[in-house]
Amino acid sequence: MKSIAITGATSMIGAALARRAVKEGIQVLCVVRKDSARLDNLPKSDLMKIEYCNVNEYSHLTADMRCDVFYHLAWDKTSVTTRGDVGTQAMNIQYTLDAVHLANRLGCRKFIGAGSQAEYGLVAEPLKSGTPANPQSGYGVAKYAAGKLSRLLCAELNMQFNWMRILSIFGPLDGPHTLIMYTINELRAGRQPELTKCEQIWDYLYCDDAAKALLAVGEKGIDGKTYPLGSGNGRKLSEYLESIKNIAAPDITLQFGKKEYYPHQPMYLCADISELTADTGWKPELSFEEGIKKIAAGL
Repeated sequence: MKSIAITGATSMIGAALARRAVKEGIQVLCVVRKDSARLDNLPKSDLMKIEYCNVNEYSHLTADMRCDVFYHLAWDKTSVTTRGDVGTQAMNIQYTLDAVHLANRLGCRKFIGAGSQAEYGLVAEPLKSGTPANPQSGYGVAKYAAGKLSRLLCAELNMQFNWMRILSIFGPLDGPHTLIMYTINELRAGRQPELTKCEQIWDYLYCDDAAKALLAVGEKGIDGKTYPLGSGNGRKLSEYLESIKNIAAPDITLQFGKKEYYPHQPMYLCADISELTADTGWKPELSFEEGIKKIAAGL
């Protein structure tokens, strides 16, 4: 694999993927929004090329760079308040198909799309590629449909295909309103984070490990397969947060039970990565605590 294209390249996962690709000597074409304020997330390198194009304009984009693998990470309206917007989520399905056609114009041999654990709905066992999907939100339904339809389109265009159902990724470029960043920021400000009981079993994966997994699938992923992407290790959410506290502010008490769970709260979210490991050889390298230390060191 000598060259890749990435949509959503300035996101936490996209930027981690770009950094890792450059480190491995891979040329990277980054497709970013025209008004992106996050260009500084991307590495500075002669191996990097940027194309400015909004997600609804992929059908018109032409580029003179040829690529081997296309990573479609972009998605419009991903916040909690907009994930239920059925009209917008339906448009994301078309944008994904537009991305497949763009990959074809770039000469890519493989298309890899970013799905979500939301495609599974509420499940109480480790998530596998064959775990039945029963999405409950507009976001989850759209991700599921986008994955199924893009797989069919890739077959028509003689491109290989993989779909990554991503669980909980964390890292230095994570949004300030995520649970991890909220907790870190509150602790650093000397405040006690107000939390739910945090009894959920969760699976967190550091962004650099996620990037390595994506590159591994680009090289060795079996055509047509869907892979859940997580660490493969589930722990109580309260245990993760206690680890954050012990690193960031050991003397501050976490306020568990101050908030209620939101409706339809998944209580179990863990990936079975055995198939991904068997097919590609990838395994997570960084522990949760090591990842938190990296984040804390950069703040």
